[in-house]
Amino acid sequence: MSNPLVIQGGMGIGVSNWTLAKAVSSYGQLGVISGTGLDRLLVRRLQNGDPGGHMRRALEAFPFKDIAQRIIEEYFVKDGKPKSRPFKRVPIFTYKGDKRLEELNVAANFAETWLAKEGHSGEIGVNYLAKLQLPTLSSIYGALLAGIDYIIMGAGIPIEIPGVINDLSQHSEAKMRLEVEGADKDENFFSRFNPKALFSGRLPEVKRPKFLPIVSSNFLASIMVSKANGPIDGLIMEGPSAGGHNAPPRGRMALDDQGEPIYGKRDIIDMGKLRDLKLPFWLAGSYGTPEGLDEALSNGAEGIQVGSPFALCKESGIFPELRNRLISVIRNDNEKISTDVNASPTGFPFKVMNVGETISEKTVFEARKRICNLGYLQHLYKREDGTVGYRCAAEAPATFKAKGGELTEATARKKCLCNSLFATIGFPTVYEDGYVEKALITIGSSLESVRSILEGHKDYSAKDVLDFILKKID
Repeated sequence: MSNPLVIQGGMGIGVSNWTLAKAVSSYGQLGVISGTGLDRLLVRRLQNGDPGGHMRRALEAFPFKDIAQRIIEEYFVKDGKPKSRPFKRVPIFTYKGDKRLEELNVAANFAETWLAKEGHSGEIGVNYLAKLQLPTLSSIYGALLAGIDYIIMGAGIPIEIPGVINDLSQHSEAKMRLEVEGADKDENFFSRFNPKALFSGRLPEVKRPKFLPIVSSNFLASIMVSKANGPIDGLIMEGPSAGGHNAPPRGRMALDDQGEPIYGKRDIIDMGKLRDLKLPFWLAGSYGTPEGLDEALSNGAEGIQVGSPFALCKESGIFPELRNRLISVIRNDNEKISTDVNASPTGFPFKVMNVGETISEKTVFEARKRICNLGYLQHLYKREDGTVGYRCAAEAPATFKAKGGELTEATARKKCLCNSLFATIGFPTVYEDGYVEKALITIGSSLESVRSILEGHKDYSAKDVLDFILKKID
């Protein structure tokens, strides 16, 4: 396959699901699954009865039959659990590791990739976040076992990932340096994953996928090219209008009257310097139109990465009732989107659509009991006794402070993205007291393309998005 003109964004937890990625790839472009939270997404689908039997079908293809069978026996609920009953808990990733959790995570990433690739010859990518450190190695290995074609990673500077891909492609032990707050300069902490130690017997042959880091500036692009510990096959250059995590402005953070970050000249990509790197590149952030594609190609890009129009199409993982509400809002030009510097506990700005009955509303946000019970975005820190601890700015303030976290005005506004993103796709965490986690809509700030696609239609598909973007292409 030649380089794609359109890379579908790997959005949220389960928004870019296997159904969406398969649809995009079936039409000749690069479909991408989100690799975030797949361990819990798999078991929540199983506990909801696995409609269509897709999860069980994928697990039947998993190379390690005993593990697949155990997962099904532990989590599958025929006809689905009652909505009011909490999901069975899954352990949180830790520095010490958990054999059962790693097996589950490998199987979950395998299943999502396998389903996305099933029944067509197109290529599939998976999108991971550098900020999610502890699940990364086992996640990548699971995707490799299912024949993933591209690994894409943003929300950080993933200079170690090319080497990790090389090692795991050979079933060798891989390690990755962890960011641990409070560690001494000469002190190193590593995440490790050894396929041969985890899985017994003959390991299947796997191919090495291409690697595309997502970066936001020429400076970061140069760092990736010069310091990565293995080959980079291209770059995705993402501007501040893109949805999801946005890189903070370069230099000192400054906010406008609405409390949004101000991006300046240093955040503008120099296309000449980018071309000088001699790598294929794709442009992202408000390029999802025929004109945007033309502009990208005229600047020497291979094509574009597109998120928001795909996030709202029929194949998206957003809960159907919520997706229909969003389409109605956008069709009537009533959307209100802001870049919230406090939405994510990671410190990255995050684009949020203000929608009723979601935690973008102050009253809904304040009604939620602050708790960190999924743990994907926890920060690792060094305790006084030298061991590794875990804290999240979105957890209860007293708990965060007891772990050495600094309480600020911004801390009080941090949102639990992990729980809200599961709620967005219809798998909310349910508590014994009856409280159900609420959704949060993260999306790009330019939605004119969605309105254009919707003209004359009640709804639209992934194919409609591609037909719209590629209509000028022969």
